[in-house]
Amino acid sequence: MEDLLRRIQYEGDQSAFREFYLSHAPQLLNFAFVYIKSKFIAEEVVNDVFMNLWRSRQRIHEIANLRVYLYVGVRNGISSYFSRNKDWQHVDIDTVSEVALEFTTDPEQQLITAELRKRIENAVAGLPPKCRVIFKMIKEDGLKYREVAQILHLSVKTVENQLTIAIRKISAEIYLCTGEQRKTGQLSNL
Repeated sequence: MEDLLRRIQYEGDQSAFREFYLSHAPQLLNFAFVYIKSKFIAEEVVNDVFMNLWRSRQRIHEIANLRVYLYVGVRNGISSYFSRNKDWQHVDIDTVSEVALEFTTDPEQQLITAELRKRIENAVAGLPPKCRVIFKMIKEDGLKYREVAQILHLSVKTVENQLTIAIRKISAEIYLCTGEQRKTGQLSNL
């Protein structure tokens, strides 16, 4: 990643930037879609964030955490969009009814049976909205608790508590399907 960022910053390498965009845009699009509920507008917001990053690429080394920078940029872009378009119905994180969660496919997930996968997806969909977003950002997007807390303006403790709730509910669904109960200490491995 460091080589990619170096090529973007010092060489203005468009192919490196394209590679960086393709590796980060999908998570940011899902994040924006949670709030906006419009794929087109979510893409516009995310692309604006990447265009701003490209324009200021000479200062990439000044950004302490690039992933948090991108998420905060999307969050700010969403806020700006709602400010400019007062007639657009604002969707607050606490009122989101459906979240477009996409499970990445890796070899381990391919081994999960269709029934178990469906139960997990239903369990995630049944989580409270804030809990769902936090679960997705940590477990699917790979963000750290501190990063999620920064992005969503929450305390780290709140993020930890919400993730614990999510994991317990999902674990309960797995137990219903498989009959195997995980030990409490193993919950964080989900």
